[in-house]
Amino acid sequence: MPIKIHADLPAYEILNREGVMVMTDGRAERQDIRPLRIGLLNLMPNKEQTETQFARLIGATPLQIDMQFIRMTNHKTKFTSAIHMEKFYRPFSEIREVNEKFDGLIITGAPVEHLDYREVTYWDELRAIFDWTQSHVHSSIGVCWGGMAMLKHFHEIDKHPLSSKAFGCFRHRNMDPANPLLRGFSDDCVIPVSRWTEIRQDEIDSIDGLNTLLYSDDVGPCLVEDGKFRAIYIFNHLEYDSSTLKYEYDRDIDKGAPINVPANYYPDDDPSLPPQNRWRSHSHLFYGNWINEIYQTTPYEIDAIGN
Repeated sequence: MPIKIHADLPAYEILNREGVMVMTDGRAERQDIRPLRIGLLNLMPNKEQTETQFARLIGATPLQIDMQFIRMTNHKTKFTSAIHMEKFYRPFSEIREVNEKFDGLIITGAPVEHLDYREVTYWDELRAIFDWTQSHVHSSIGVCWGGMAMLKHFHEIDKHPLSSKAFGCFRHRNMDPANPLLRGFSDDCVIPVSRWTEIRQDEIDSIDGLNTLLYSDDVGPCLVEDGKFRAIYIFNHLEYDSSTLKYEYDRDIDKGAPINVPANYYPDDDPSLPPQNRWRSHSHLFYGNWINEIYQTTPYEIDAIGN
């Protein structure tokens, strides 16, 4: 089954060219199926790139997906046009006002790692969203800073600054092969990492109910399951395109910012060579497993979520 997104969205044409099944609202309405409603709270500056990355993975599952794009109510972005935001995004205040519910919600990272959480201009509203998920979302994923922020809100676990940026592709161990979210995973896998902060394993271990599923000896915990709050925290970037780390590296080089060549990304660590994607299969596995778990456990009547 395809993913349902707006036909004018840039991601629609990109995914269509890649062979990902996409459909318009009109075609979806003619199918006698309740699609899974998946929200994307997009906190990244380049909204269009992030939309495509997640829609590509969510749209590869065999279920019909109704993907909705959500923004913070009063936060403005200078990297995505106001026309794009107005046409494709809805503010959280509107969604809360009409009491909408979602089978799944993805909360992206944001380039605010260096700030204390309380310094983030939309922190209060984001905390309200985290609380809202407990009555209006069946399963949530927090990605990178989004996952760290959820851990802070729900468990008072803090992020810690790194002496240098964790940047590159790092091996991660499969810590719980029987977990449904890791169905089909190898004993270890390569995952892109791009962050200035970390979550520490001993602090995760201090909280009952948190289960680390993927761990790296180099960059620490990656994937944590939180059964109590029906949440998943992934601190690294399975959703990245092949060229995302290259873009970040080239951007920083052009700015004259201090940056290391991303580890284990270019052949022989040579930036003049095309980078290699060694995480694509596991990214599809993870998000496909998440969608399957939602499908197996979410109420058929969407209004029953949270009841």
